[in-house]
Amino acid sequence: MNTIERWIPSLRLEELGLVLPPACKAAGNYRPAVIVGNRLIISGHTQDDAVSPEETVFGKVGGSVNTEQAYQAARDIGLAVLASAKAALGGKLSRIICLVKATGVVNAVETFTDHPKVINGFSDLMREVFGPENGVGARNATGVASLPGGVAVEITECEFLIEADNLSEL
Repeated sequence: MNTIERWIPSLRLEELGLVLPPACKAAGNYRPAVIVGNRLIISGHTQDDAVSPEETVFGKVGGSVNTEQAYQAARDIGLAVLASAKAALGGKLSRIICLVKATGVVNAVETFTDHPKVINGFSDLMREVFGPENGVGARNATGVASLPGGVAVEITECEFLIEADNLSEL
């Protein structure tokens, strides 16, 4: 088995000039993040988990929202996902081995077909933070008729492979 170089996420964020927002709180009867064995599963996040309401992009992509705005929204969501991951891992993003899978949805007009380009905002950030091997996982990118609160983009689920903090986690 080849050894894949692991990047140090906190250093990469600093090098990129990025700051994580505060970890989001559950807005209902769920947890923002759950650890099951060596998997960290992150619940759905939207851009308003990362930025102020004034900065959040609302509306339909291909209508009032362009692809570039939606791409940036997906990238912002990536920061919120990392904040929730960091909180769930006791402040240690370095426990993340790799991104396994992410699912992104785009609130789009019926004729919009570039959903993958939008969700690339999230995927590009993960690659920049964790590297080309560990930051690129499986992914779904689809369109929907609406999203909570009218936001343009949601990462509905994200899963990371993590190092066990201790043997009791296995």
